[in-house]
This record gives sequence, C-alpha cells and structure tokens, in this order.
Amino acid sequence: MRRLLPLIAAALLVLTAGARADELSGAGSTFAYPIIWKWAQAYREASGTLVEYQSVGSSAGVSRLRDKAVDFGASDKPLKPEDLERLGLGQFPIVFGGVVPVVNLAGIAPGTMRFTGSVLADIYMGKITRWSDPAIRALNPDLALPDSLIAVIHRSDGSGTTFNWVSYLSKTSAEWKRTLGEGSAVAWPVGSGARGNEGVATEVQRTPNAIGYVEFTYVTQARLTYGLVQNRAGRFIAPSAASFQAAALGVDWTQTRDFYATINDSPVPEAYPIAATTFILLYKAPADAARNRLALSFFGFALGEGSDYASRLGYVPLPAPLVQQVKDYWATTFRHGS
Repeated sequence: MRRLLPLIAAALLVLTAGARADELSGAGSTFAYPIIWKWAQAYREASGTLVEYQSVGSSAGVSRLRDKAVDFGASDKPLKPEDLERLGLGQFPIVFGGVVPVVNLAGIAPGTMRFTGSVLADIYMGKITRWSDPAIRALNPDLALPDSLIAVIHRSDGSGTTFNWVSYLSKTSAEWKRTLGEGSAVAWPVGSGARGNEGVATEVQRTPNAIGYVEFTYVTQARLTYGLVQNRAGRFIAPSAASFQAAALGVDWTQTRDFYATINDSPVPEAYPIAATTFILLYKAPADAARNRLALSFFGFALGEGSDYASRLGYVPLPAPLVQQVKDYWATTFRHGS
C-alpha cells in the first residue's frame, strides 16, 4: 500500500491545481498516469515547461478536452474516425500496456493463478461466486483456494481500462457480449466500484478474497498478486513488456485510419490477451496553435528520450516505424503540427 500512495497523492495534487497560460494541461487515462507523470517530471527538468495532468479516467478526459478545459486528452479507448471528424480532433498512440486481473487471496503467489476469459466473465456476471467453484479449480488444481465468496471490484468511473477489459470479455464470452457488451462503463450486475486504477488497486489490497483489474504498472508499484490469462492460442500468458509488445506488433498500424485499433485478444501466440493502447487527443485547429506546438513538443520528447522511462515502468514504447508514422500524422493533421 505504501508504494501506491505516491501515485495517489500526486494524482490528487494535479487535480487541485489550475493550469496557467504558460503551462500545458491534460486529463484522462489513469492507465497511463504513471508514465505521463514521469514524462512531465522529466520534461520540466529538460525544458522548464510544466505539464499538469489530471488522472480522472478516459471518459472524463475526453469530456474535459471537448469542454476546452485542457490542452490534450488521454484515452485508452480509441475514438472512431467519424467521431474524431465530427469533433475536430486527431488521435495518436503513445504507449502500450496491459490490463491485469489481480486478487487478494491468502497463500496465493503472484503469477500462479490461471484465468480464462469465460471464467473472468462469469465472475463479473455473478455466475461464479466462490473461489472454490469447479471452473476455477479446474484451471488451478494445485492451488489451495478457499471456499469463500468472491469480492468483485470494478471501476465506478468511465474508463478506458474498463473498455479494454470488457472488450476482451465480449470476445471470449458470448453471454457477456449479448447481455453487457462493451464500453467505457457497463451496468455491472455484481461487485463494488472504485475510481481509477489507483482506487481499484487500493480496494483489492484491503479486501480479503477480492478480485479486480488494473494496468500492469499498478501491479508492480503496489506489489499486487496478479493472474495469468489464456490467450487465443490457448496459452496462459503472464503480463510483461514482451507479451504486450507481441500484441502491439500484431496490428498493421499503416492500415488504420487515425490509428483506430484495439490490440486485445491478439492471435499472436506470445501475446498477452488484454493488451491495451493509450491514445492522445488534440484539436486539429485549436484557437491557439501554440498550445498544439507545445503539446507536440512534449509528446515528441515522450516518444524519443522518454521511451526509456516507459520501459522502466513496465509499459512498451512505440517501435521506431510507428513513431515516424505518428510524426507524419502530426504534420498532416494538426495546425502547426510539424
């Protein structure tokens, strides 16, 4: 818990600060908050520019950008090209990561518990209610699982992390797809909600027999017990930079429009099945073009020198060809974007 407190405190700090005219401001994804915070810290040291980022969730970030309350939004749910066109926005990826099931079970070590998409869906639909359920035991015959009720924790806010989680569940459970579907928020039939990846991590830590889902960096920061998830090739894959990268490289980004793609449920045998991408949203023609120049300077730093920070935190930086594709997109999409 102590390792998670700096992230939570910093998130609360930026939420209370108002951006000045000479600062860059953004809001959105809690999935990407640890790396955006680190990039902002390093960029300030390198350039003197202050970047304030509000870790409020993807949906709220998009809303604040639409209200012109911030200079950029960050979302783990890509906007469709037609929606971007209607709103006058462009989007581009900045980092890859993964959404990971985490549990609080006495005697269970990290990386030893196995899940399938259908079992996770049944837990979050309330069909599987105990850790001793035969479906869970069949996947984990060597684990001493308790005959305890499962305490389900989910996001209470509109979330790109939730979007990627339920997108994967929809692809692996026909019943989930039919009854609950996809989106940044769904009508959860069971469980209790918490705000942000920070909130879910904290709730799982303090709730015996809990299960939740968080971005992988929160797993490493808080030392949470994570599970393996079966991918489309039938392999139980641990979350890691290598397995996230395998999923990201399984997409031909040159064939996308406005980088619209998801990377979960990849057919690549080595891919982690709930991999995800964080996207940045900017106005194509803002009233003050200098704001875009400042934003693109910051993200140019992030995709260049800042890539090492992403790797250290457990994210996957964009490969060089994709970085160049992003920069070409800047030059043709954004006013004064070159």
